[in-house]
Amino acid sequence: MPEGGPEAPDGRLGSGSGVVVDASGVVLTNHHVVDGASEVTVMFQDGRKVVSKNITSDPKTDLAIVRLDQSKGPYAALELGDSDSMEIGDRVLAVGAPFGLAGTVTHGIVSAKNRNLNVNMYEDFIQTDAAINPGNSGGALVDSNGNLVGVNTAIYSRAPGGASLGIGFAIPVTSVRQVMEQIIANGTVTRSEEHTSELQSPYVI
Repeated sequence: MPEGGPEAPDGRLGSGSGVVVDASGVVLTNHHVVDGASEVTVMFQDGRKVVSKNITSDPKTDLAIVRLDQSKGPYAALELGDSDSMEIGDRVLAVGAPFGLAGTVTHGIVSAKNRNLNVNMYEDFIQTDAAINPGNSGGALVDSNGNLVGVNTAIYSRAPGGASLGIGFAIPVTSVRQVMEQIIANGTVTRSEEHTSELQSPYVI
């Protein structure tokens, strides 16, 4: 999303979205949401605020995990769904904080699968027409059963400020699960092959 990392060049704090995927306090978000942050404050709908310095990122997939203090839990968590079984036309909900409006839910369908935009080194995006805007980065894309099927990451936009034009992209939960399991187990992600990609406008993250 256009807002970039958690701290803008002028020193202001930034914001984004995330999703709790384990009741012990495992929060998924985008790397570009927490990039450069020394600590993250996670704000919940019930008004709680939990500060964490336990941040681990995988820039090559634009995913990150923030670990919260387990003693302040348990935390309400989303179940991981099956993005592979999603079909074009299936209904989805995008949850996040567009333009700082926390707790916003928009709806749409799966417009396409297996999109490669050359914005990350490893990608296999779900395309959706659910409204995704700056601040939705790292938020949940859920199926009709309320299961997590993707992490909202990028939009196609020619509008000033990167506003939604109805084409958004999410990292499928199949990829998310692989990265998350490695980060939790090893603190990093290892791969047998490396390749490069270049950021292509007008896709923004």
